[in-house]
Amino acid sequence: MSDTIFAPATAPGRAALAVVRLSGPKAGEALKALAGRLPAARRASVRPLRWQGEVLDEAMVLWMPGPASYTGEDCAELSLHGGPAVVEAVIEALAGLGLRLAEPGEFTRRAFQNGKLDLAQAEAVADLIDAETQEQAKQALAQLGGGLSRRYDGWREILVEALAVLEAAVDFPDEDLPEDVAARARPALERLACEIDSALADEARGRRVREGYRVALIGAPNAGKSSLLNALAGRDAAIVTATPGTTRDVIEVPLVLAGYKLLLADTAGVREAAEEIEAEGVRRARAWAAEADRRLWVVDAAASDGQWRHALELVRPGDFCLLNKGDLPAGDDGSAAGAEAEARGLRVILTSLKVAGSAAVMEALTEDVVAALSASEFPAATRIRHAERLRVARARLASALENAGQVELAAEDVRLAARALAQVTGRVDPEDVLDRVFSTFCIGK
Repeated sequence: MSDTIFAPATAPGRAALAVVRLSGPKAGEALKALAGRLPAARRASVRPLRWQGEVLDEAMVLWMPGPASYTGEDCAELSLHGGPAVVEAVIEALAGLGLRLAEPGEFTRRAFQNGKLDLAQAEAVADLIDAETQEQAKQALAQLGGGLSRRYDGWREILVEALAVLEAAVDFPDEDLPEDVAARARPALERLACEIDSALADEARGRRVREGYRVALIGAPNAGKSSLLNALAGRDAAIVTATPGTTRDVIEVPLVLAGYKLLLADTAGVREAAEEIEAEGVRRARAWAAEADRRLWVVDAAASDGQWRHALELVRPGDFCLLNKGDLPAGDDGSAAGAEAEARGLRVILTSLKVAGSAAVMEALTEDVVAALSASEFPAATRIRHAERLRVARARLASALENAGQVELAAEDVRLAARALAQVTGRVDPEDVLDRVFSTFCIGK
C-alpha cells in the first residue's frame, strides 16, 4: 500500500465541525504542505491551512505517525469548520497533493492488513457505526474489544493442541512416543464439539441483536392489527378503516424495547382472497410470518364468523394470541380462538385496544425480546459468515471423531476445522502447529 488516502470522517452537510482523515506514507508530507510544519505527535494544534497562497481554514490538526495509529500507517486528522465550502476546498487541496480519495471501508481494511484489527473486530467497527440501540452498541463494543476473537482463538488453540498430537503420531512413528498418543486428542475434540453445538444453537441471537427481533402481526381482516401497530409505534404508521382488506402490503416499523431493536410488521388480513392484489398481500403476510422470530395473532373476540381460523396455521408455540375488542359483547370467536391458542402453547392476552391501549402488549413483547436476546455469554456468531464457519468446523470435527482409527484422515479434518475457525478472525497460520509438535514432544532431542 504505497498510496496515501484521505476521506471525510463526518457526515456531509452543514455542521459545526467536519473531520478529514489521512493515512499513508505521504500523510506527513501533505500535512506539512497545508499546515506549514508537523505538530508534535499525538498533540492537537490549531493551524491555518493554506493551499496555493489561499487560506482554506483555521483548523485543529493531529499528527499520528505509524505504527501507533488506527491503520498502523502514518495518519493525520484535520478538524475543520463544518461548512461544505471549507470541506470541499480542503479535499481539492489534498487531491492536488497527489492523495487519493479512500474507498468505502479502506481505513479499516488497512488496519486489518497491518495487524491492528482482526476480521471480527473490523466487522465490529461497522456494527458500531450502524448501531441504533444500546444493546447493539454494547455487542459491537464487546466484539471490537476482542470478545468474539478470544472465543474463536480459544477454540482454535484446542484444535492446534489436538493436531499437534495427531501430527506427531503420523510424522514421527519411530520416535519414543506413547502408543495411545493419537487417542489423547479425542476428549478435547469431543468437548469442543459440544461447545460448538451450543454456539450453533445460540447463533441467531447475535444476528438478531444486530438486525432486530422480527415480530409479525397476523390475523383476519379488521381484527385490529393496524390499530395495534399504530398504538405500539406511537404514530399513524398504518391506515385504519372499517373496510376489510385495507392493508395490502407488509408495513414494517422499528421499535426499541429495553435497549433492543424490534422490527414490527403489520400484514394483510389472512383470509381466502379472490381479488388478485389482496391475494398477493396475503401471500406476503404468510411469508413474513413464517420468517419472523415471533408472531402476534390478533383475534376479534367480538366476532362469530370463524375468520380467525385462516391464520391459525401460521402460529407456533410461544407466540402471542391477542383477544381484542373485549369492550364489545363477546362473540363465539374469542372463546374458540382462546382455547385453541392455549392448546397450542400460545400466550393469551385479553384486552381492548380501544379502551386499555397497548400497554399489556408492549410489556409482553418487552419481556419476550429480553428473554430471547439477553444472555450472560457473548454470542459466538453475530453474522451469517460466523455461523457458516462454525458449521464447517463442526462438520470437520464430526468427521475427525469418526475417523479416529485413521490418524492421517483425522488430522486433516482437525486442520480444516482449525482453518474454518481462523477464517472468522482472519488468522490462518499452519506453522504454529509444527512448533507445537516439537516443543511438546521434544522430537529429535
